[in-house]
Amino acid sequence: MDKNTIIGLLLMCAVIFGFTWLTSPSEAERAEMQRQQDSIARVQKQAQAKSGSTIDMLSADEVAHLKNVLAQMKADSTQQTGIDREGVKVSLVDNNLAGTITLGDTTVAFDEVLSSTSNNPDLHNQAVAAVKKAMESYLKNGSFANFLSGTEQIIKLQNDSLLVEVSSKGGVISRATLKAYKAFNASMVEVFTPGDNEYSFTLSNNTQRFETKDFYFTPEEVTDTSVVMSLDLGDGAKWSLRYSLEPKSYMVRMAMEQTGMQSIIPININSVDLNWHQKMARHEDGKMFEERNSAIYYKYSGEKGDVEYTKESGNDEKDIKDKLKWISTKNQFFSAVLIADSLFSGAQLTSKETQKGTEEYQNYLKDMTIRTSIPYASDKANPASFYFYLGPNRYSTLSNMDKFSPNEDLKLTKLIPLGWKLFRVINTGVIIPVFNWLGKFFSSYGIIILLLTIIIKVVLSPLTFKSYMSQAKMRVLAPDVAAINEQYPKQEDAMKRQQKTMELYRLAGASPFGGCLPMLLQMPILIAMFTFFPSCIELRGQSFLWAHDLSAPDKIVEWTGQIPFITNYFGNHISLFCLLMTVTNILYTYLTMQSQNQQNSMPGMKWMMYLMPLMFLVFFNNYASGLSYYYFISLLITIAQTYLCRLFVSEDKVRAKMAENSKKPKKKSGFMARLEEAQRQQQAMMREQEKRKGGKSKSRR
Repeated sequence: MDKNTIIGLLLMCAVIFGFTWLTSPSEAERAEMQRQQDSIARVQKQAQAKSGSTIDMLSADEVAHLKNVLAQMKADSTQQTGIDREGVKVSLVDNNLAGTITLGDTTVAFDEVLSSTSNNPDLHNQAVAAVKKAMESYLKNGSFANFLSGTEQIIKLQNDSLLVEVSSKGGVISRATLKAYKAFNASMVEVFTPGDNEYSFTLSNNTQRFETKDFYFTPEEVTDTSVVMSLDLGDGAKWSLRYSLEPKSYMVRMAMEQTGMQSIIPININSVDLNWHQKMARHEDGKMFEERNSAIYYKYSGEKGDVEYTKESGNDEKDIKDKLKWISTKNQFFSAVLIADSLFSGAQLTSKETQKGTEEYQNYLKDMTIRTSIPYASDKANPASFYFYLGPNRYSTLSNMDKFSPNEDLKLTKLIPLGWKLFRVINTGVIIPVFNWLGKFFSSYGIIILLLTIIIKVVLSPLTFKSYMSQAKMRVLAPDVAAINEQYPKQEDAMKRQQKTMELYRLAGASPFGGCLPMLLQMPILIAMFTFFPSCIELRGQSFLWAHDLSAPDKIVEWTGQIPFITNYFGNHISLFCLLMTVTNILYTYLTMQSQNQQNSMPGMKWMMYLMPLMFLVFFNNYASGLSYYYFISLLITIAQTYLCRLFVSEDKVRAKMAENSKKPKKKSGFMARLEEAQRQQQAMMREQEKRKGGKSKSRR
């Protein structure tokens, strides 16, 4: 490109730029142009609205179908004669459609839906969409469509223990109130609460699925303890749920009844789905511990079928393929258990914790969903039946529920967490029977715990005495052990020193482990009590001294702040019984260390011994005050036993007895013989290593 061409292009660009600048409109001119465009747009929008080009309409077929549905409803005098669903209320008056559609805070007359023009096309179209959605529900439900509208009725069933409300909306138990129990906020404990609990059966044919929660049932055969919730489908077809409250029990019988259902549900359909959703409400003051004891429990079928559960901490999901006998939503002290007469065909279980900081966190524990299925046949009059246990996790009550399942041990007592097998055997075989026996004579559970503790300590007193005697022997031998340590101070003499010490123990009839074994034998009972008290519903709401509830912490000081690292365990309070237990534990540790030979203690062991009671304070502060009270009393009795042993056991007599025993010929036990042989072999290896080291040193020189 030559010079003249470049100059020409530049001149052309300058001319174009200048012309554009000179002819561009001013600010005022641009504003006027925008105003004119907006005015044109408004006129066009109004014209479109008047012409109906943006208006949705119900087709002639849809209007005719809607009239047919309403006419069929009107012909059935037992049902409401109009659609009332999701804000859509439509009825048939003199073969004309009339009604309203509620959209949020706005109500639209049904005449406007049929109109081809509207001043508010968006609202008009929303109303049309709502009507179409309601019609789709009725079309989808076929023979059940007549029951999508109705008025909810509540039927109350009750006995001495339980008040049950059965709702005609869904034909379900909407509320279950336990008459003998109150929640921490003074309201009655409700295992089921409207809005928080929902279960539904799903019936299906080859093309449709019918959710019973959507239907309005008709209450029939109503008495104080029973009701039948029915759907009369016409042409001899009827599907019902019968509820019967067992006398003096927390059991509710739920039986599925039907006639003529083959015309709606084909015989080749062999199962019915069951969906159960529950937002588990909080009942206890100590939410943290109650939440840790909340889960979905379930039992596998058969006598050997075990009871398992979802994780009690965090979220959990389980997909179970095996058959189940019962499924339960369970918290610390109360459960809702659905027991099948036949079996559940597997289940999908979901348990989610409520999120901290949300509005639900203070009032709810977990969100639980159960999906399962049961065998079904449309030609059977009673295709399925169940028992609902809606009550407390009381051992004596749950153990009596097996009478409702004569062919299988329900193992409902597994809803109570009483520890692993050994600890559970101790609780169920010893602790609970003694606890209940004492309850026949005393009304104060503080006194019952005191007497139970004394009985346990008396039974264990031989082990306690044996442990003390072992400690006394070790104290007597302490000077001799010190002399052996002085005689063999070098590290290379460690094996010799140990042999001499063990020989001294053998001749004197003492053992460094003699005091540990009796303590280990007592540990299963201590652990069993640790699991018993937080699960003992008898203590719930029972006061003693300053504790208002022996199943909850006895708070004397509370705060709202968080203590770093330990708040999840310690809580936001101080429990007095736990504090007393800690002080007593420190005193007992001091007395124990004073009575033992501390010369050979590991460095830092003394500090660790005093740290343990403080750790117990952190972990036990949020537990039931009844548990801390038991450990406090138990430690006091142990200290008293220690002083009694010192009073009646003379160390001079112990020394004389040991001296007498040392003169008698002692046959080495197999253990001691094996120990000495191992020591000799180790000594020989050490000597061989020393020789090798010496040889290497000489070779280097």
